[in-house]
Amino acid sequence: MYATPPHECARVSEKARPNPEAKRARHGRYAWIIAGTAALLTAVLPGATLPAAATTQHGSADRIYVADSGSDSVSVISAETEKVVKTIAVGDLPTGVAVDPPRSRAYVTNLLADTVSVINTRTEEVITTITVGDEPRNVAVDSTRARAYVVNENSDSVSVINTNTNTVVATITVGDEPWGVAVDPGRARAYVSNETSQSVSVINTDTNAVIATVPVGVNPRGLAVDPSRARVDVTNFTDDTVSVINANTNVVTATVPAGNGPFAVEEEPSRARAYVADNNQSAVSVIDTTSNEVVALIHVGNDPSGVAVDESRDRAYVTNFGDGNVSVINTKKERVVATIRVGGGPIGIALVERDSKRNR
Repeated sequence: MYATPPHECARVSEKARPNPEAKRARHGRYAWIIAGTAALLTAVLPGATLPAAATTQHGSADRIYVADSGSDSVSVISAETEKVVKTIAVGDLPTGVAVDPPRSRAYVTNLLADTVSVINTRTEEVITTITVGDEPRNVAVDSTRARAYVVNENSDSVSVINTNTNTVVATITVGDEPWGVAVDPGRARAYVSNETSQSVSVINTDTNAVIATVPVGVNPRGLAVDPSRARVDVTNFTDDTVSVINANTNVVTATVPAGNGPFAVEEEPSRARAYVADNNQSAVSVIDTTSNEVVALIHVGNDPSGVAVDESRDRAYVTNFGDGNVSVINTKKERVVATIRVGGGPIGIALVERDSKRNR
């Protein structure tokens, strides 16, 4: 069975930062994740909710980092053996994770702590914690500009982190209840989905200014960019669709039906594919990004919440929030070939590239 969709839960109009006790009480819909055991993750729990759609990336992986929201940890998976090789403790209810390969850093958003944990991916240890806005849900990294962009849902803002100094250098106001974020370094753009505004804010990452607001579907969550096709995909959770934005014109050029409860998305540019985690049907819809048609449906675990693609290994990795595991998809055969047990309530997922040297 499925968790109550986040948009159906009561929202709080108060935008002031509450104290930790009040914040946790307000997020009573997350309490079962934090205090429960692994068995609860597969139970039917009315009123429970998934914390956030995951922002992900594609590339060539040595390690896979998974944000385990129910365990306050990051599971480190070896891409070679497809086994968990380490667990890293982070902050309260981690939801998103993104990697800065040149600096050997991973950034993890801690939703209830209002912080970002910074992990050294060489030593796989937390080296610092950064205070950001209220309820940071997701993060994306632009390595060329040494910036990490953190969406703060209850602050209606994006915190911009300098990844050389690990300090917040700017705060950008966006739409109502921002949820996901993705970057296009070549175009100097960041895209932020605004759940309640039903829009995407387009940020010029050279000026930190919002330059456009693009209307999309109802309750937009995950985003992914295919720079080669000037394409931004946005999952609309309530509409069961994906909005396709032209990155050159900031106009929606197509709307693609994509399963039940599309929650997260990732691109595979080399095959012209987008992988959509359909949270309410335990499946991944595969979209042909040249025809904008769903060409395959791959069944995974319960409540799929995040996707990462390793094009060099022909693999897609999907976090299954309800099962506490990750489904490994062979992208050539379009079927699940392995399942990896991780921590409780996995959501965010990112790849750590092979050339990120360790233990130096």
